[in-house]
Amino acid sequence: MTGLQANAKGLGVEAHNTANMNTDNFVPQVGNFNEARPAGTGVTLSIAARDLSAAENVGSAPSGTDPATSITNSLVYKAGFDLSAKLIQAADERLGTLIDIRA
Repeated sequence: MTGLQANAKGLGVEAHNTANMNTDNFVPQVGNFNEARPAGTGVTLSIAARDLSAAENVGSAPSGTDPATSITNSLVYKAGFDLSAKLIQAADERLGTLIDIRA
């Protein structure tokens, strides 16, 4: 579940960056995955402002948002969300099988 939540939050960050791409002085954000505490209990996504010194060299939107980076990150977050959903589905199927065996 934490994988679903973290990837959904990442998609939201990239949507926000893309929506504000042409906004002057907008500071785009970047999400970083972190291991949840206690260790082994999942993943979280922390959000911080992007370093604009690298974005200034790109010469992209007025905000410093790089469209290619935002699209790539969105695809990665979507794939992570889909994978997390498949893991939950597989775990649910295994649990159902275990319950049927014991019945």
